[in-house]
Amino acid sequence: MQLFETILIAIALGCDAFAVGMGVGTRFCGPRQVFRLSFHFGLFQFLMPLLGWLIGVSAFGLVRQWGPWLAFALLFFIGARMTYESLRPVEESAEQCKDPTRGMSLVVLSLATSMDALGVGFSIGVLGHSLLAAAVCIGVTACAMTWTAMKLGSRLSSRFGQRMEIAGGIILMAIAVKLLVA
Repeated sequence: MQLFETILIAIALGCDAFAVGMGVGTRFCGPRQVFRLSFHFGLFQFLMPLLGWLIGVSAFGLVRQWGPWLAFALLFFIGARMTYESLRPVEESAEQCKDPTRGMSLVVLSLATSMDALGVGFSIGVLGHSLLAAAVCIGVTACAMTWTAMKLGSRLSSRFGQRMEIAGGIILMAIAVKLLVA
């Protein structure tokens, strides 16, 4: 596979990470949060193509069948929770607002945004192309796109306030719906 094709694939796979990063960045954009989300999205985008290669043809059908539903449920739940919390009074939401860049929320978001990379890894393996170089490119691109999106989401949030937090939650829910429609 040529470098140009690999970069295009990496950018296409990084679009979900970019959109989620922007949504999360509207509310959670401290240096540690940016690092955690960017690093984990990049790591999962790197690992999922390798896992796709290992799964093989038989299990790939199962993942392909149920993967979008799982990713939908996880992203929709997190997006709905973000939207709900942004509509609550500031004092109330500040107490109970859970940081999506920590714990299981971080793992769930990382898995949900990297499901497509599983199929790409399988495809690259079947074609006999260099898997490791492509996986590294995909991971680094997802990391950079997430970092950029979180910074952009934070700037838009500071400018437009609560409306951006609501938009961030809606973006996550829209991505969830897109996973089922596409």
